[in-house]
Amino acid sequence: MTEDRHSTFRDAHSDIDTAKQIPDTPQTRAPAYRLAFADDDFLCRDELRPVRLQLELLKPQMILDERGIESTVVLFGGARIPAPANKDSARTKTLSELSRFYDVAQEFARLMTRKSLETYGRDYVIATGGGPGVMEAGNRGAHEAGGASIGLNIVLPHEQAPNEYVTPDLCFNFHYFAIRKMHFLMRARAICVFPGGFGTLDEMFESLTLIQTGRMRRIPFLLFGRAFWEKIINWEALADAGTISDEDLDLFRYVDTAEEAAEIVENWDPAPAREDIPGR
Repeated sequence: MTEDRHSTFRDAHSDIDTAKQIPDTPQTRAPAYRLAFADDDFLCRDELRPVRLQLELLKPQMILDERGIESTVVLFGGARIPAPANKDSARTKTLSELSRFYDVAQEFARLMTRKSLETYGRDYVIATGGGPGVMEAGNRGAHEAGGASIGLNIVLPHEQAPNEYVTPDLCFNFHYFAIRKMHFLMRARAICVFPGGFGTLDEMFESLTLIQTGRMRRIPFLLFGRAFWEKIINWEALADAGTISDEDLDLFRYVDTAEEAAEIVENWDPAPAREDIPGR
């Protein structure tokens, strides 16, 4: 048993080790005999989905709590956006032009990480999806500033390893998109959305919806690249149609530089969650 446990009972690790040393018999080889919490086949059954959901919520939560991380600055953005040095290999001319946002994300992460270090790494910790593109830029900027950063990866059929700049003991892997999204937002002090595709749009609209409906308090919600976002989404058309209210257009701000974004985050006055939805 470990000496720091607050229990007089034998610990689970000891029983797992002991169970591996028992005599080999038809009974001990049977799946039914395996310890339930050490039985991968059992834990992966459909009926155990609620337990797996709980485990995916708890593991990152406990590790982040142990590290003393209280707030994060979340960066969403396209995995396909290249670093400027690689822009000539971009699949489209637009992607090549968007490579400048790699530099913007990198510099913004540097600025936020310097501020994080003032709180001994407890606040303003950069959190990304842990992949390439904008995500890599965010983790890279934090790394270059000498601070830690979080990577919330998810298992995809085509996905590669996490980018090399994520702090290793803050690099998590998820099976459930829903739990991963909760961890993006549970500690978020700011949400920063760079140009991206389906995944970025999904994360952006879900986060905006939580703020719009009062399920989440108001925090800086920054869209990097006004020209990109105004071309992709006609927000005013939604307001004109009445499907959102004019007040909903104040839930986010456009920014184009790292310095502009950092100033908004640093000077943000705490705002409560909405108590009603305008226009309803």
